Amino acid sequence: MLLPFLAIFCSNAIIKNAASKKNYNDVTIIPHNKVGLVLGTTNKLVNGSPNPYYVHRINATVALYNAKKIDFILVSGDNGSKYYNEPDTFKRALVKEGIPADKIFLDYAGFRTLDSMVRAHLVFGLDKVTVISQQFHNERAIYLAEKKGLKAIGFNAIDLEGKAGLKVQTREYLARVKVFVDLLLNTEPKFYGDKIIIE
Repeated sequence: MLLPFLAIFCSNAIIKNAASKKNYNDVTIIPHNKVGLVLGTTNKLVNGSPNPYYVHRINATVALYNAKKIDFILVSGDNGSKYYNEPDTFKRALVKEGIPADKIFLDYAGFRTLDSMVRAHLVFGLDKVTVISQQFHNERAIYLAEKKGLKAIGFNAIDLEGKAGLKVQTREYLARVKVFVDLLLNTEPKFYGDKIIIE
């Protein structure tokens, strides 16, 4: 019984510590990177209301771009069916907020955070990137990125508190254990594909 709790504790501590000085909340002090990588999520909750995680990621991406802290945006997310397409949904929202369409690139095979980070490096040719998501997600993404040869910092979108936030945080603890399983097994993305240059 002790081993699962130890695995969760150690995984969380290692990832949190590794990303502790690489996450930013203030757009005025975050370093510039050519590309901001926003990690996908659904835009609607089960009850049909807007997903606040999605809304806050859009707002964070727009803030970074308008502050000239990124030049291009790479949206990485799930495109598992014709009825569910995270990258296109994000792009429409970003264009609506005034970001030029030609500054937005889409990764339709970002099924998992691991896929998103590896593909950003090997398919989109990035050596460094600013990850845009909530802090808990950025921490895990940064750790994965750097284990896969991609230098990453994070810009933290607003997080949720209370019951909704607690549910997601609980899942995150398990996802952090999975990080180490994936690294141990050398898990690869579901797809690679032709190289795409962001410029």
